[in-house]
Amino acid sequence: MTAITVNPVLRVAPAAPAEAAAHFRAGLAFHTDVSDVAAALAAGGDPGFVVVDSRSTEAWDQGHIPGAVHLPTALVREQAAHLLDRSVPVVTYCWGPGCNGAARAALALAELGYPVKEMLGGFEYWVREGLEFETWQGRERRAPDPLTAPADAGDCGC
Repeated sequence: MTAITVNPVLRVAPAAPAEAAAHFRAGLAFHTDVSDVAAALAAGGDPGFVVVDSRSTEAWDQGHIPGAVHLPTALVREQAAHLLDRSVPVVTYCWGPGCNGAARAALALAELGYPVKEMLGGFEYWVREGLEFETWQGRERRAPDPLTAPADAGDCGC
């Protein structure tokens, strides 16, 4: 008797196209990415959102996105009203994909009535994509990691 090999990708069938479209559309309502945030900020003028760094003061001092508001996750409920306008969408970030601080900050902000998205990749991918960041010593930029950003192009074409 021959064993039937099941393709692990198709072990569970893909969702119907309409269901998949609804799922991915919903995901884009909750998330943005480093490249899109950087492009919107680089375009000049008012990007239509504010970026919130939800990490600790020590992490903020190591580096943060220029122009970001520092609002640690643990302080969102007590300080958001003093730092943010409820009519302006908020984009939260933390360290990177291995940290859920940005998601917890986004949840707290949403519960307080703020329109909010989480920036996928966090500060880690901001730096890995070669984007400028600030420290208490000034602005810095590292070479892009070719595993996360195109080496010879302005964007990845996504």
